Amino acid sequence: MHVPPYPFYRVAGSPRELGRQHGEQAKDHILHHLDFMCTSMKSSRSNLQYRALHFHPLFKKHCPHLLEEIQGLAEGADITFADALATNIRTALNQKPQDGCTAFVVSERGTQNSEILIGQNSDMLPAMINFGYVLHLKPNDTPQVLMWTFGGMIGYSGINDRGVCHFANDLGGGPPPCFGMPHYPLKRLIFEHETLEDIVPLFKNVPLWANGNYVLCDGRGHILDIEATTEGPHLMTDEGSGFMVHSNHFLCSPHATNKNFRQSTTDSFERLDRMTQLIQSGFGQLSTDDFKLFLRDRHGDPSGICRYAQTTDPTADWVTAGITVASIIAEPSQGQIRVAAGNHAKAPFVVYKMD
Repeated sequence: MHVPPYPFYRVAGSPRELGRQHGEQAKDHILHHLDFMCTSMKSSRSNLQYRALHFHPLFKKHCPHLLEEIQGLAEGADITFADALATNIRTALNQKPQDGCTAFVVSERGTQNSEILIGQNSDMLPAMINFGYVLHLKPNDTPQVLMWTFGGMIGYSGINDRGVCHFANDLGGGPPPCFGMPHYPLKRLIFEHETLEDIVPLFKNVPLWANGNYVLCDGRGHILDIEATTEGPHLMTDEGSGFMVHSNHFLCSPHATNKNFRQSTTDSFERLDRMTQLIQSGFGQLSTDDFKLFLRDRHGDPSGICRYAQTTDPTADWVTAGITVASIIAEPSQGQIRVAAGNHAKAPFVVYKMD
């Protein structure tokens, strides 16, 4: 699917000002995202607002400063606060994960330039392409952030200026969903820290509504994978391999079970094996050019690492209708990410850089 490069928006200032500038620049993306949420969840806008406000106490307890930013987002986009909150809750509103993704991180000893490379393919319904953009946040009192995001979401995958990066995957099976925080504010809170050691407590202290996986690194050269569940996190290291890969099934011993595997998408196993093979084949000399090819790999079509839709049915879920809507390669030591929009083989990887 050939689409134009994602827009790039820059915002700076206090939390309220960050949100206001974000809302003003991304207004059309936000409005279209809200319309899509109503359609896909079969919900009226007023019902969406009502359900979103139930999460307000959780935000107030765990990230009150982000509520200021969300208020600014509402002002900038000329929508209600409840609307702006809803865009930052999204899938938790209907208790149904709806994304795929294949994520990776390679340590310094695995790359040509002795720098960490980290990133992912983000697999979603094709409509999400219309809401996407790259956002550079320059807060007054916390690290700068550069992330690919969409439709008013103030927390998604990317990097900060201290070398902290994270990319994420949904997980099949595991502990059941419950009333808890959406993953998106947690993703933003990660960017307020400088080391993995400081980040891990977030996963222990913030209750989550659903399970999700995080591939992470920091500016000290450390890499880590966290399978965060509604019952708590499970930490995994590279065990000396120098890289980690994750897709959409559990790898930690408590939850890597046949029962959970049966609830995971079949192609998750194929994508993980294929990305592992590709990284191993060039380990020690890997570059961004290699990962441009890896993330566009179509071995196992239509459900290769670069995903193509298996149906054009507009009512189908992402498992059959989902595609790769963005391929992202982050270079934390350079303060930049490379993003290709859509799943077309010739889509260019555009460089987005912090100041």
